[in-house]
Amino acid sequence: MELHDRVVVITGASMGIGAATARAFVAAGANVVLAARSGEALAALANELGPERALAVPTDITDRAQVEALVRQALERFGAIDILVNNAGVGLSGSVASLDPAAFQAIFATNVLGPLYAMQAAIPHLRKPGGGLIINVSSMVSKLPIPTIGGYRATKTALDALSANARIELRRDNIRVVTVLPGQTDTAFFKNTLGASGGYQPPRADPPEHVAQRIVAGAQHEPRVVYMNGGLRFAAFLSGLLPGTLE
Repeated sequence: MELHDRVVVITGASMGIGAATARAFVAAGANVVLAARSGEALAALANELGPERALAVPTDITDRAQVEALVRQALERFGAIDILVNNAGVGLSGSVASLDPAAFQAIFATNVLGPLYAMQAAIPHLRKPGGGLIINVSSMVSKLPIPTIGGYRATKTALDALSANARIELRRDNIRVVTVLPGQTDTAFFKNTLGASGGYQPPRADPPEHVAQRIVAGAQHEPRVVYMNGGLRFAAFLSGLLPGTLE
């Protein structure tokens, strides 16, 4: 998709991958609608990007009414929505045996129901001449069995399934669906992971700007799935072909 003057709604836009993605889309000539719970951080980012290009809408993605209001405000400000980037997400650490069901419900609401609410609110406005694009930011952990993050992995696997079905079901409306699978990324994600001690940062993490550039490239070229590198793509292929190999 050509990005000049397109309208992009981005959830989880206040920091990390979301903020970097907003900057990258604006650099490509797009207008952005920024959604996250942190109104102060959103306002600062919108001010940085410029009021003519960016609109900040404080939004709790787990609240369906707020998500619907987000879409309405995007339409009121820019007159259209061309791309939805479902980026908001939260982690959860813990073995299956010790997983807190309440914490799992909380991250399911953010990682699965939130994107679903956003897709359902945006789809009627993506059905138009030229169609539209949905980009769901998942995770490589949905493809790889990594101990102690089974709850988080389950939510991202669910998001992958929703994306795959939406890709088929929305094809007739010319709405395309792209799944992005980041690997380890240098953001505050691990600090904000439920059940984690905090402070852990994985080695060799990608900068969020790298992930953002891949998301923007995904919007331009519209592949089914975006991997960060060939090694992660091969690992996902190997896990699907020979699941016992990585266990």
